[in-house]
Amino acid sequence: MSVPETSAAATPVAPALLAYRFLQFGFVVAPILFGLDKFFNKLTQWPKFLAPVVANNIPIEPFIRTVGVIEVAAGLLVFFKPRIGACVVAAWLLAVIVNLLMIPGYYDIALRDLGLLLAALALASLSRMFAR
Repeated sequence: MSVPETSAAATPVAPALLAYRFLQFGFVVAPILFGLDKFFNKLTQWPKFLAPVVANNIPIEPFIRTVGVIEVAAGLLVFFKPRIGACVVAAWLLAVIVNLLMIPGYYDIALRDLGLLLAALALASLSRMFAR
């Protein structure tokens, strides 16, 4: 009995590369879109996602716009330097989670962002194999 030949699509590399590309696409597009929306508030009203301890001690609009610039930069970093960018996005998501945990009633969003943080770490890991 002979061992059947495996195609390139059946090797572990093909699914891993596909996962890498999906994650990279998501972590380029989402931060850029969310960052740009910090200037327009079309997706949501971003200031409501600031913990009171933050919102009560800073000028909100300039802070939100600064967050937007950082998010756009993070998305571009994921595009050009995926390993570094994915780690930056993961750290950023950790800060977002801490902020959300300080707002009663936003725990579900914090949990969702924990899933995104884990996906960003997976992208960082996969980028060791596939990043240029």
